[in-house]
Amino acid sequence: MQVFTPVEVAKHATNKYLAVVVAAKFARVVNEFPRDRASSREKKLTTRALEELSGGNVEYRVLPKRRGAAE
Repeated sequence: MQVFTPVEVAKHATNKYLAVVVAAKFARVVNEFPRDRASSREKKLTTRALEELSGGNVEYRVLPKRRGAAE
């Protein structure tokens, strides 16, 4: 099992907390793609997402919060 340190993941994000959120959202996107069911040695989605983020292969942008219409 591969271990990702917060410092390693935060190299490609502003901080470790943002890195975890980006990786989780990317894992959700990867989950929507069709997978090869014959492969039993496939990596978990979160591991794949953290590998892609640590490798600098995930591009993201932070959007400002939307203000509520009631204000």
